[in-house]
This record gives sequence, C-alpha cells and structure tokens, in this order.
Amino acid sequence: MPPQKLDSSRGLVDPFGRAIEYLRVSVTDRCDFRCVYCMSEHMTFLPKRDLLSLEELDRVCAAFVRQGVNKLRITGGEPLVRKNIMWLFRALGRHLENDQLKELTLTTNGSQLEKFAGDLKAAGVNRINVSIDTIDPVKFKAITRWGDLATVLRGLDAAEKAGIKIKINTVALKGLNEDEIESLIRFAHERGADMTLIETMPLGDIGEDRTSQYLPLSIVRARLMDRFSLEDNPYRTGGPARYVTVKETGGRLGFITPLTHNFCESCNRVRLTCTGTLFMCLGQEDAADLRAPLRASADDGLLDAAITDAIARKPKGHDFVIDRRTKKPSVARHMSVTGG
Repeated sequence: MPPQKLDSSRGLVDPFGRAIEYLRVSVTDRCDFRCVYCMSEHMTFLPKRDLLSLEELDRVCAAFVRQGVNKLRITGGEPLVRKNIMWLFRALGRHLENDQLKELTLTTNGSQLEKFAGDLKAAGVNRINVSIDTIDPVKFKAITRWGDLATVLRGLDAAEKAGIKIKINTVALKGLNEDEIESLIRFAHERGADMTLIETMPLGDIGEDRTSQYLPLSIVRARLMDRFSLEDNPYRTGGPARYVTVKETGGRLGFITPLTHNFCESCNRVRLTCTGTLFMCLGQEDAADLRAPLRASADDGLLDAAITDAIARKPKGHDFVIDRRTKKPSVARHMSVTGG
C-alpha cells in the first residue's frame, strides 16, 4: 500500500493510513529480574538523571491522548520498581474519567503486584499482562535469574482479589519451557486468565546465542493441535496477538509471531522510552527525540509538532530476523530500554 496523505482530522495517522491509538510507555529500564532472553546478567542501567521525571511522562502521555491515543500501557524494565510510580498511574487516570482514554494498563513481571494491586485498581487499571515463562520454581529461577515464583503467584492472587483481569504472557524458549507450554495454558485458563505465547525477539546483546532460544510458534501451534482443539477467535486487545479459543479449557490463547508471521499491517502503536525517545517501530532504529521539545518550552506546541512529525515517519513494518551467522540481534537496544 503506497503512503497516503496525512489527515490531521483523524488524529495521529501514519503514512500508510493506520490510526495511531496505542502508546506504550517505558517508565524505567531497570528491573528486579534478569531474564535470559531480555538482559545480560550484569546490566548497566541508565543514570537516573537521564530519565524523564514522572511529571514529564504525564505531560507527554497527555499530549498523545490529546492527539487521539486512547490506550496507554505502562512498561519497563519492571514499571513497578520506579519510585513513586503510583503517582503517575493516578495522574493518568484522569483521562479515563473524562473518557479521552479507553484503557490504562501495564505489563509487569508480577514481583510487586502483591504490594500495588489494590492501588492499581483504584487508579483505573482493570487489566494487566503478567510475564510468566514457567511454573516450575527451579526453572523460574533459572530463566529470571533473580525471580521468585512464589512471590509472583501471590501477586496474581492479589490482582485477582482486587478485580483486575490478568493475561499471562509467555515467551516460547527452545529447550527451556517448550515441554511446559500445555501446562502453562491449563494454569492460566484454570485461573480465568487469557494467555499469549510470544516468539523471542532479537533485541539487544544478552550474552547468549539467540539461535539456541528461538522456538517458532508455528511448531508450537502444530504440537498443541495434537492435544487441543483450537478455534479461531476474533478477539483483539489492540496489540499484535491473534487469538484462538482452546475448546478443552474454554480459555483464550494468543500468538505473537514477529518472526514467523509479520503482524505489521495492522500496527497502531508506538513506544516511548523512559528517556523521552519515541520509537515508531519496535524493530527499526529510527526514532524521535521528544525530551528536547518537552523541556524547551512550558507550552506544548513544540511537543505536539514533534509527535506529529514522528508519526509521519512510521515505517510500514519491521525487519526482525535472527542472524544465524553472526548471532547478533536485529536491533542493538534491549527490550527493557524500548519498553516491553
């Protein structure tokens, strides 16, 4: 499809006619886990002075909402380790109250949910994604390096008690959890949670050979069809997952396949890093600096213009590939920097 003339009356529209309605905001690159597919064990994090303040994050989000974004997802790193993070959730909740925002949500590793679930619900968070790649405590420690499964499970209980709908996100990892995927599906669905399987994405140097981790979801799905009846489901959350209903459990199962099936044709999202850099595509290096216009003026004119100009550069799709010759990632930055 050739680029189209931008129509400002429709809000933020990219060169390919896609309305940008979904902003994912990383509030920190720090995390209390060191998952083997996401980070190296000895990460060097950004100096805190480089991060946008919570007030600046609120202001940027408000600018996007003003221009038509109706879904905000707070991410990290682990967003709930950011000091005073609940201030931001409460501030962003005002857009729910005036109906400018349809949903405020987050992606979390679950380590802090036991502490924050009630406050999140009070701020207007009704649905969250929790990353869990195994329900074997020993394997959980091996994959996350620093995580504790029991703590995460208590967090799930706290979220459910608070009335928050949960979706479990699982990265399919060859040789690590591929024999456990059926059990994970049953675990999620027995709790009334949806589940999404994700192919490992080639972002950042993690100190390991990515080809040893990559498990195509086409293979996973074929294996699951030997055990389950999978029926196509039109359900969408605004993200890239494509869903089926697992007849035997009655639950929904999503597939996110950046490598085996490009999902870019319907992309409606952009990502803001904790330093104010806007990535128009997860799998491309082109980015826009929003921190400079944000700090240049108390007026939002420069910020609004920078956002509009950035969306005009959004590419048609990503170029994800795992390079089996060099073992290098497609994109040098880590997922924790971009925002999950």
